[in-house]
Amino acid sequence: MATKEDSSSSPSPKASPSYAGLTQITVLSIDGGGVRGIIPGTILAFLESKLQELDGENVRIADYFDVIAGTSTGGLVTTMLTAPNKSNRPLYSAKDINDFYLKNSPKIFPQKMAGLFGTTSNLVSEFAGPKYDGKYLHSLIKGILGDTKLHQTLTNVVIPTFDIKLLQPTIFSSFEVEATPLKDANLSDICIGTSAAPTYLPAHYFETKDSKGNTRSFNLADGGLAANNPTLLAINMVSKSIFKQLQEDFPVKPAEYNKFLVLSLGTGAAKLEEKYDAKSAAKWGVLPWLYLNGHTPIIDMYSQASADMADILTSILFQTLHSEQNYLRLQDDTLSGNSASVDISTKENLEGLVKIGNNLLKKPVSRVNIETGRYEPVEGEGTNEEALIRFAKLLSDERKRRTNGAK
Repeated sequence: MATKEDSSSSPSPKASPSYAGLTQITVLSIDGGGVRGIIPGTILAFLESKLQELDGENVRIADYFDVIAGTSTGGLVTTMLTAPNKSNRPLYSAKDINDFYLKNSPKIFPQKMAGLFGTTSNLVSEFAGPKYDGKYLHSLIKGILGDTKLHQTLTNVVIPTFDIKLLQPTIFSSFEVEATPLKDANLSDICIGTSAAPTYLPAHYFETKDSKGNTRSFNLADGGLAANNPTLLAINMVSKSIFKQLQEDFPVKPAEYNKFLVLSLGTGAAKLEEKYDAKSAAKWGVLPWLYLNGHTPIIDMYSQASADMADILTSILFQTLHSEQNYLRLQDDTLSGNSASVDISTKENLEGLVKIGNNLLKKPVSRVNIETGRYEPVEGEGTNEEALIRFAKLLSDERKRRTNGAK
């Protein structure tokens, strides 16, 4: 929750409060999902408005969370919320996120020709290279973020990517900048890397250099290959930081997970559509797995599997600790048609996603059924809107405790 006074300083750990005796450790996580980032954008705008009602119009999301994690489009939102402007405040307020998507998505994902000729032409071009060249996205991100580096974010961030040369995840984390300065990359490169979804956008190469002249190269693709839902990853990074801070006094004491207050935002799923089945997939070769009726089945499956597994495991963790209300997951698994796409950027679809986000606020609080994979209402917890109002009060109270304790 603390900010850095000099955003141009050399890499150093965030000025986080002492974890010993801390009432709550606050975590925000945002899934990947392309243009469906509008859904969590809508949720965040509502949450920030409630925080402003409690603490004044100048407060921002980054003022309340010890760590914000985001994958792919969620990584972009994370950076928008935490990158500093010239006044060392967040570049964007939460209410500006959807305006950003509505304005820029059609240029990031320009829609191709329709009709038989268009379909044939589009199919050929997609097998000749990525569906989109990424030039507008890259230029946009670099123009907004400039040379701002990872260590300059206003609160801790965790953004997963996947290095296709090493064939392993590469996690960009504020918690590790001091120990691994060669990962103190430009936020623009991190955002471009985590959003480089295979078949949609080109993989991203860049190099970093430390003060000693050492260099490191990165060959990055979509963070969804590593963790499309980065909730567990964020919790793990905080836990590692806590253990490191407390190990001298508590050499074997584990992190107290019941102190975590976690908000995890999905970008929607098409669970009810049931567009794939084993009888059909059993006959697929390489082509149908990569392209089928305008969808990319292999990517749909790995991204959803990753997101659901993180949600299931996090749910089990908090249930085991009898702290279910400390973990709030907002996800709409009833998407269908264009709304389930990551790249359909027509005005109609983008505005439809805003409506889906607003409707999600009115839906009952739900938790994933581990057997069916679908979200089921939780009796007695009201709507997501009501849960976020309660969540905002908890965040506000924790911030006040820290502020008063520092005096």
